[in-house]
Amino acid sequence: MTTSFYTKSQTSQQSLSLSRRPRRLRRNEAIRKMTQEAHLHVEDLIYPLFVTEGENTRVEVPSMPGSYRYTLDLLLAEVKEAYQLGIRAIALFPALDEEKKDATGSESYNPNGLVQRTIRAIKETVPDILVITDVALDPFSSQGHDGIVSEDGEILNDETVEVLVKMAVSQAAAGADIVAPSDMMDGRIGAIREGLDQAGYTNVGILAYSAKYASAYYGPFRDALDSAPKFGDKKTYQMNPANAREAVTEIDLDIQEGADMVMVKPALAYLDVIHRVREQTNLPVAAYNVSGEYSMIKAAAEKGWIDEDKIVMETLTSMKRAGADLILSYFAKQAAQLLAK
Repeated sequence: MTTSFYTKSQTSQQSLSLSRRPRRLRRNEAIRKMTQEAHLHVEDLIYPLFVTEGENTRVEVPSMPGSYRYTLDLLLAEVKEAYQLGIRAIALFPALDEEKKDATGSESYNPNGLVQRTIRAIKETVPDILVITDVALDPFSSQGHDGIVSEDGEILNDETVEVLVKMAVSQAAAGADIVAPSDMMDGRIGAIREGLDQAGYTNVGILAYSAKYASAYYGPFRDALDSAPKFGDKKTYQMNPANAREAVTEIDLDIQEGADMVMVKPALAYLDVIHRVREQTNLPVAAYNVSGEYSMIKAAAEKGWIDEDKIVMETLTSMKRAGADLILSYFAKQAAQLLAK
């Protein structure tokens, strides 16, 4: 009887297994779409753009095929096109001439600097697009670091924060909608929030690069801005790529200090961190699909090894699936066009 019972049980289990067929929900396009869990929308995309001095010039970044440094006149045309595709936010990064860089990044808060002039021009040309500005010293520093460097090579935290506040207020005065501190100095979110509020810019938001890792994926970006550090690395202020729990600490601190949104950077190798952050906060979570991630896809596509469009959409969707609400990506225009099909 024991053998007979086992046989009946086994048969029952086998029957139950066959009655549960997950493939029923994959059998055609309509049902796959209906049961899809993660959705990428054009409104989720933030388009990073590089602006440089001069006129009527567009220079391709050698390590980022299809991505360009634009002079302001041509940048405005690119912003218009992005907005027409449904992209509602751009992130602005300046490529400065060397003579405008110094040890303290003083050009960063020049009211007539490249960034400030660009913000005003964008808001005059496409008033409804959100302008997000980078707050860090590396594009403005003669040393290429995100902070002020002491004589013995230390990155000075509090002295840097003072400059970052001036920078953020200057960008807000020019019309920035959101400032995005990417420097990873301690206490800068609270100081910037206080500085913005005291200057009357209470409606300007802060997108904090809260979990920004000391990553090798940034190489092409530094090529784009010529902002690689002149010595050493950024490991004393950017996070250890091996750490995930530390990201939660950084997120908590930035939220306490007044961040309106938080970010994980890079994205693709840090999907687990994006997921942890998503579970930690109800604030909007951004992921930065960084230059190295972009360049690897472009390089493989140029070799004919992958289908670029499909890989782009799969990659961006993975970030949404991990928990990102917003994605900064150099593929933003391409993704917007694919989503419109």
